[in-house]
Amino acid sequence: MFETLFISTGIVTLAEIGDKTQLLALLLAARYRKPIPIIIGILVATLANHFLAAAVGYQVAQLFSQTTLLWILAASFLAVAAWTLIPDTLDDEGQMSAKYGPFMATLVAFFIAEMGDKTQVATVMLAAQFEYFWMVVCGTTLGMLIANVPVVFVGNFAAERLPLKLIRCFAAFGFLIFALYCAWQALHITG
Repeated sequence: MFETLFISTGIVTLAEIGDKTQLLALLLAARYRKPIPIIIGILVATLANHFLAAAVGYQVAQLFSQTTLLWILAASFLAVAAWTLIPDTLDDEGQMSAKYGPFMATLVAFFIAEMGDKTQVATVMLAAQFEYFWMVVCGTTLGMLIANVPVVFVGNFAAERLPLKLIRCFAAFGFLIFALYCAWQALHITG
């Protein structure tokens, strides 16, 4: 059970480094200078988004045989590994923050920014792989907070000094390891 929590936390923490939602946290922190409502907005948005993503992953796991699911997971982890190497940019999500207060702006912007994001895809995959649904939701949410809360407090200082390319490579390598592990498991079951 705790393995699910730790793996989910680690994967999302690494995937989130340099992600557009981290840039969004930076923008919101600079705009409002009120860290607590921003952090609570991140928490609520991530819990809602990752709950839905984990529910999808859990349902997908019920539709396929274990071998087929492992091949799907291996391909998905491989795709996310490649995706992780591509730096994110903050498109227009930050513009809506001018219309709302820090909590609502963060809640809406983070929920929307996470739709189809690599951390949401990772949450779907983790929920399909592990049987402890709530540990996946808690772990992925905790990973988001670990990656984003320091950005809210430290702002530009830390973001400008982090070796984001190296961190993205490390995260991609982690996803590659999970892809290989799932493929190995699938081969082991069929062989």
